[in-house]
Amino acid sequence: MDTPQPYRSTPVFDSETLPAGLRKAHCTKAGVWGRLNVLEGSVRYVVEESGEHQVVSAGGFVTILPEQLHHVEPLGEMRMQVSFYNSDPDGSPAA
Repeated sequence: MDTPQPYRSTPVFDSETLPAGLRKAHCTKAGVWGRLNVLEGSVRYVVEESGEHQVVSAGGFVTILPEQLHHVEPLGEMRMQVSFYNSDPDGSPAA
């Protein structure tokens, strides 16, 4: 099975350039997964509906589900990038 490849990625953001839109509740469109990759430092990824959150540190990532409201909080100095996919980048079957 082929590994899904991103069709687009954001620029690399740091704690100063992270857009306000990513710091407040937002979501991807139907059928679009995101992968938040932390390159340096740490961020808190928060799922709005459940309040669930996780700290993602350098070298780590979190998969963003289609249409799932979420936001990102930088935890000090950090660098991150989001890549977008048409299928689950973790290879899980579509729900």
